[in-house]
Amino acid sequence: MYNVYVLRSLKNKKRYVGYTSKNPEVRLKEHNNGQSAFTSRNCPHKLLYFESFEDKKYAIIRERFLKSDQGRKFLDELGLPM
Repeated sequence: MYNVYVLRSLKNKKRYVGYTSKNPEVRLKEHNNGQSAFTSRNCPHKLLYFESFEDKKYAIIRERFLKSDQGRKFLDELGLPM
């Protein structure tokens, strides 16, 4: 199982989109513990949203979509804060 997740930095208020084969809550703890170079500078983070996929290929496609202009618009329409 693969998860696409959306985090929000409580420091700079920006969203971060990623994918993982781990439980999203476990991955959130890793981000908040500084185990990701990109997100470690803007800790702490909050998990806003996630979707699960059985196939890694579809998770990667969904992650790319959520990082696109249309994907950001989709997240905005869900009411997820920037």
